[in-house]
Parts: sequence; structure tokens; C-alpha cells
Amino acid sequence: MHSGQNPLRLATSTIDAASHLSGFVSPPLFSRTPNLRDVDEATMRRCLRDYFVSTFNRYESLFECLANDQAYYTKPITLRHPLIFYFGHTATFFVNKLLLTRMISERINQRFESMFAVGVDEMSWDDLNDAHYQWPTPAEVKTYRDQVRALVLDLIENAPLQMPVDWENPWWAIIMGIEHERIHLETSSVLIRQHKLEFVKNSPHWQPLRESGNAPQNSLVKVTAGKVRLAKDKTDAHYGWDNEYGIHEADVNAFEAAKFLVSNQEFLQFVEAGGYLNSHNWEEEGKGWLAFTKAQHPTFWVKKTNGWYLRLMTEEVPMPWDWPAEVNYHEAKAFCNWKKSETDMNVRLPTEDEWYRLYDVSGQQVLGDTAANANIHLDHFASSCPVNKFSQGDFYDVVGNVWQWTETPIYPFKGFEVHPIYDDFTTPTFDERHNLIKGGSWISCGNETQRSSRYAFRRHFFQHAGFRYVVSGDVKPLPSSHYETDKLLSEYAEFHYGDEYFGVANFSKALVDLAVQELGNRPTSKALDLGCASGRATFELARHFNHVTGIDFSARFIGQGVQLANSETLRYTLTDEGELVSYKSRSLSDLGLSEFKQKVEFSQGDACNLKPQFTGYDFILAANLIDRLYSPAKFLGSIHERLNIGGVLMLTSPYTWLTEHTPREEWIGGFKKDGESFTTLDGLQAHLKAHFRLIKGPYEVPFVIRETKRKFQHTLSEVTFWERVV
Repeated sequence: MHSGQNPLRLATSTIDAASHLSGFVSPPLFSRTPNLRDVDEATMRRCLRDYFVSTFNRYESLFECLANDQAYYTKPITLRHPLIFYFGHTATFFVNKLLLTRMISERINQRFESMFAVGVDEMSWDDLNDAHYQWPTPAEVKTYRDQVRALVLDLIENAPLQMPVDWENPWWAIIMGIEHERIHLETSSVLIRQHKLEFVKNSPHWQPLRESGNAPQNSLVKVTAGKVRLAKDKTDAHYGWDNEYGIHEADVNAFEAAKFLVSNQEFLQFVEAGGYLNSHNWEEEGKGWLAFTKAQHPTFWVKKTNGWYLRLMTEEVPMPWDWPAEVNYHEAKAFCNWKKSETDMNVRLPTEDEWYRLYDVSGQQVLGDTAANANIHLDHFASSCPVNKFSQGDFYDVVGNVWQWTETPIYPFKGFEVHPIYDDFTTPTFDERHNLIKGGSWISCGNETQRSSRYAFRRHFFQHAGFRYVVSGDVKPLPSSHYETDKLLSEYAEFHYGDEYFGVANFSKALVDLAVQELGNRPTSKALDLGCASGRATFELARHFNHVTGIDFSARFIGQGVQLANSETLRYTLTDEGELVSYKSRSLSDLGLSEFKQKVEFSQGDACNLKPQFTGYDFILAANLIDRLYSPAKFLGSIHERLNIGGVLMLTSPYTWLTEHTPREEWIGGFKKDGESFTTLDGLQAHLKAHFRLIKGPYEVPFVIRETKRKFQHTLSEVTFWERVV
């Protein structure tokens, strides 16, 4: 376990002793997330070697804080695995991801790489998991970690490397593994902090600050209105997790923010006012957590006969009242509600955008080699520190000391996509139950220290996290982060707005292009997309018509079009194989349609019995509708009433007559009549001849519907154009 060695220096000595790479310069105390762009191949190999070794060593040194083997197997909290899991988990992550990128072709230890692979997220405070595992010994896991270390070092030194190392590069898995271990450096330290004292011991490498004084009086500082912008793309020089990529812009109204994080002293007022005994300041979810846990004070506070103490990672110390209060979201929110009632000011937690505004006005920059003005990246202490120790502009601890809870549930930015080798890093958190924490803590390092990083936890979760309050108006609603999982709705979303397959053009767009060509110089005031489903053709028609109505019988389908028209992103999952899915997102701007949304309206309706206001159209599209109606004859007999004289009706259909949609006696074709074949086109002509003349067609337009990654429907739809003459 490298006992007796200083992990702050271990990475340098290990590299210097073993490296044959020329020109290597000793790194700072704990190396930063590397620049992946502006370096040559040799420098990249040296940089990644240092980054990997320093992280791997530092992670192992954390487990030296465990007092005995039993500490590895006793759960610190019921809802998480024992620490033996986390000791092995970060190593197996490397192997499993490297296999996916084919940088390696064989496993090291299949049992370990299954046992330690998944199961790290605490989902619910009342969802206990008593699964039994036959865990290996710490020595066996350490041997395994040594094997993984040798494997990764060999890859870094000898595997083919094509620059730059970016999202698409197989070497991305190496950076991912390192950043993943740095996340668990922090989360494992929280579990050690939650362990019983008998299972932990002091370590010279993990020493807390021994400094405390009187807590400062908190005050409010005005923050002017401004814009925030995040636009990380795949050319960015630093590693990012999937949720960081994309574009986000927002106007932030002026607000006031607390100068300091809420200290233990300030939070004590809430405790002494009966904050945990009276539930009226707690949100509904918080009330449930409070009733379940029966908490009476913050989880790391310890009440003794001689006063309050604070539990640190490996010891309890007399309460440092000027350190930040470390609580979960429910406690922070209850404090804000209490303070709001005490002051008659609209006190709440900041939003994610307000935190970015604080970051920008405080003059913070991406951290360099040493965080001189922030308690972060293990540059100072293995603990929090006084809330008035590190000033950043007009504020303290905008970055560092403890994470800061926000009001914002995590959601994907415009352009979000998952990484193919880690498709469940963020998507399980898009459930509006995981709130963002910002700013980092004393142990946050690597990617966690970047302005662009976005980490979210369940609101009952304990981290090295506290909060700062703001005074401002109500929180703006966020775009829904929900991913549609209904198979049919997702298939239609992809059919309308997704990728093209086998060279077949998007069906909705292809139909509208045909229609525009056929209409020529005819009037383009109003169009009706009847049976619009998810609405792609409705938006495409709005390129050419002044106003377009989309009508469908299914409110669920229309909801997708409405969502897009409201400038939201349509998110859905597609079945790949079995239970495996891929995640897709589309917005109107992706398709060049956002400027036309003001000309579109959607309504639920029955094509066979439309409301009277839906009339006066110059063009009506009924795409793949006729063979899905309960009475197509009724529809065909009345549709002229909705169309202006000289207007055009466009019908398309594969004529797939099914009794589940249309009773056999209602079919208008596809059967024998008087001993001869009677096609649907024959039926159309028979039903429309009183008011229409056929002006174009029939001809066929193909379309493809994706069912799974390897199964598609390829269909031909017959297209006809009819002009209303009477």
C-alpha cells in the first residue's frame, strides 16, 4: 500500500526512476488535468504517464486511512458498497473501457472486472440493497491494481498514438479512467468520513487544517445582471464528461449573494431555532428524508457532553465554527426557507447560471499549477478551512473549500450526446432528482476543478458540500431533461427528426419538397398537415407557407412537435439490441427550422371529424394516414370542405390495410370487386371525383423506419396530388 511514502511526491519519484522518456520535467504537487491539444506526441506520453501515476498513487494512499481489513468490508452507510468495492472499482474501469476501445483485447481478471464494475450510485435513501458479495482480500485487490498499473503504463509508453487525443480517439479511455479515479478519490473520502472511528486512522498524508476562529458575519453583495455562456466542443483542449459539451447561453438578472459560504456558526442558528424539529421549512421530498432519518443536526456534527464536535475524515475535532456547514440539499434548502421567513427576503440557493455569474464576476480562471487563492486540488489541506480564508473578488470560496448546492437539477445542453464507451455516466441523472453542485471542494481535482464541469447528486446525498444563499426572484423553469423511452414514440422521433439510413432521404422533408415543386405559383397562405404525428412535415411546410396547422389524433405524438416549437430539445432513446439503447437529441435549430416555428400550431383532432375552424387551406398533406383511419370514406367525402377551390390535397400511403385500424367493410381498396382487383387508387378516384381531379401521380416515395440497430422497415408510399375543382 506504499505506506510511509509521501503520495504528494510519490508520482515524481516513480516516474523519474522508471521513465526512459527524455526531457521529463518534475510535475507540481498534484498534476492538473492535462492539455490534450497543444503538445506533441512525446510530451503527451510524458504528461499522461505523470497524470496516471500521480492519480493511481494518490488514490491508493487514501485507503491507508483504513485502520484494519474489517474496514474494507463493513459498509460506512447502508446504501453503498463497502470500501473494498471502491478500492477495486477504479482499476477495473480502466480495463473495461480499454476493451471497448480495443486498445486491449484480453481481460486481466474476469471475476474482478465483473464484481467491481457497477453499483456505485446511491439512488434512494429508503432503497436498501442487501446483496451479498464474496469480496477478495485487500492484498488481492492491491495485486490486481498493480497489474492494471503495469498494463496502462505499457499502453502509454508503447501503444500507437495519433494526435490529438480527443473524444473520438481510443486514448480517450485512458484520460477517462484517470478522471474517473479522481472522482472516486473524492467520493471514497466521503465514505471514509462516514465510517465509524474504529475503522479509520490518522495518516500523515491526509492532514486536516488545524486552524479555526470566530466566524465572520455574513452579508449580501450585489451582482449585476449579465450573460453566461458555455460552449465546450470536441476540439476543447481539456477532457470533459458528456454533460459539459454543447451550447448553453442565458441572461441572468441582477441578484444578491452571500459574501461567504454558510458557516457552521451561521447554520447553528437554524439548528437552535428547531430547524430539524419543525418540518414546515422543509420541501416535501426533504420532509420524507427528515422523517426517515430522524436527523436533528448535520450528519458530520457530533454532540458531546462538552459541546459540538465535527467529524473529519479520520477524527473528531472541536467544532470549527468558522468552517463551512456541510449538508445535503434538503438541509440547505430548509435553511434558506427558514431564513426567508426570518428576514422577509426571497432567500434561496443559487441556480447553476447564477453560480457561473458569480464565477465570472469574481475573476476566477481555470486553475494553474497552484491554487493560491482557493482550497482546492489538495493544494492546501485534507479538510475544509475557514470561510474567510480565501478571497476571490468580492466573495470568498466561489471555488473550493466545499461544493455548493444549487437549485438546478442537471439537464443536457443543446447538442448533448453520450460517449459511446460510457453511455450511462450522465443520462441516469436526467430525472430531475439530481441537483448540480458547483465550485469543487478541498479534494476536488482534475476535471472537477474546471469552470465547465457539471456534477450532480441526489438531493439526499452527502458530499463535501455546503452552500451559499442568494436573494433573488423565482427560479426560471428549465428545459425538460426527460428522455422518451416509449419505443413507438422514440421510433417516430427518429423517423421524423433523426438520421437518414441507407441513403433514403427523410420522408417528411422529401414529401414537402415534392409538394413545393408541384404547387408552383399556387397560393401559400395556409397549409394543413393532417395526421402530422411528431410534426416534422408541419415545420417543413412552414418554410413555404405563412401558417401551418398540424393535427393528429394522438396527443403523445403532437407533444413532440409542441416541445420543439417551444424551443426545447427532443430527447429519446433508441433500442440497439436487447436492453441496450442509444441516446439521441434533436432541436429545430439542428435542422434549420427554428426560424419557422412561429408559423406553426399543433392541435389534437380526428381527421374524420375535424372541428369547423380548420378550413380555408391552400394545401393539405395527409401522409400515411388513409389506411389508419376508422372511416377513410368519411374523410375523403368531407375533406374538400377544408380546402379552397384550386387548393391541392396530397395523399401518401403504403396502403397497408389492417382490421386493427380500419374495419374490413371500411376499406376503400385492396380487395376484389366484381371479380377484379380493386386497388386503393381506384377507391381514391371513386371517392374524390366529385370534387377533385388527379393532377400528379401516382408514384412512389421510399421511407425507412429504424426498429433496432440492425433491423429496419423499408417501405414505399404511393403519392398522388389532387386539385379541388368544385
